[in-house]
Amino acid sequence: MLADDDTLAEAALLDQAEIDRRQIRQTTTVHPEMTIDDAYRVQAAWLERKLGRGETLIGHKIGLTSRAMQTAMNITTPDSGFLTDRMVFPADGELRAADFCDPKLEVELAFVLATDLGGAELGVEDVLDATAYVTPAVELIAARSYRRDPDSGRTRTVVDTIADNAADAGIVTGGRAVGPREVDLRWVGALAYRNGVLEETGLAAGVLDHPARGIVWLARRYAEQGLTLEAGHTILGGSFTRPIDIGPGDELRFDFGPLDSFTLAFT
Repeated sequence: MLADDDTLAEAALLDQAEIDRRQIRQTTTVHPEMTIDDAYRVQAAWLERKLGRGETLIGHKIGLTSRAMQTAMNITTPDSGFLTDRMVFPADGELRAADFCDPKLEVELAFVLATDLGGAELGVEDVLDATAYVTPAVELIAARSYRRDPDSGRTRTVVDTIADNAADAGIVTGGRAVGPREVDLRWVGALAYRNGVLEETGLAAGVLDHPARGIVWLARRYAEQGLTLEAGHTILGGSFTRPIDIGPGDELRFDFGPLDSFTLAFT
């Protein structure tokens, strides 16, 4: 187990990297013995720093939900990170690419909970029962530690990614919100355009065969710790496209068909 002092130190380094908008070395280059549990402890310590500055926890993200991404990261389960109120950005707005470390975008569905959700035996129907509505979303991902070390060429591990808040930097929601059973969520599709060029397409079924299934995984993991997902929180269910690189001058449009569309621009 990573020592408490090391856990707090790594959280502080990642926090400062985000503030300075400057990437740092991968956590496991200094602590190669780190486990996934250690990485979540670093993530939790980082969240505590943010809460101490007045930020509010408003939800969670789930990642590594597709078979392709799990294979690429040599992991068989999803991962998760936190969302705070300062990580929420408006649709049809404009962001500065330089405010984020190596930013990318992923297309997802966001579930907003009407009631608390927890329990070791829950399933997809329980998630739908607990959901107030589902809305189109994109996740802004970033890498406060290098995805690929510029000197050694070493690729960061899933442990590094989890410590780095599962690469989460923010969320944008837009389009038309729907009830959890108003449409067949498995068949919700999206077209992602960058500068007028179609970059990615996907169906929400690409997330573990149902976009609520990642939330099942997260709620069960929390239940093991005696925790629940809270009413009012937003849960990003996982990406059903590959990450889209972004930079200054990029204009993006996300078309969810019957669930409408929204845009995002970067300076």
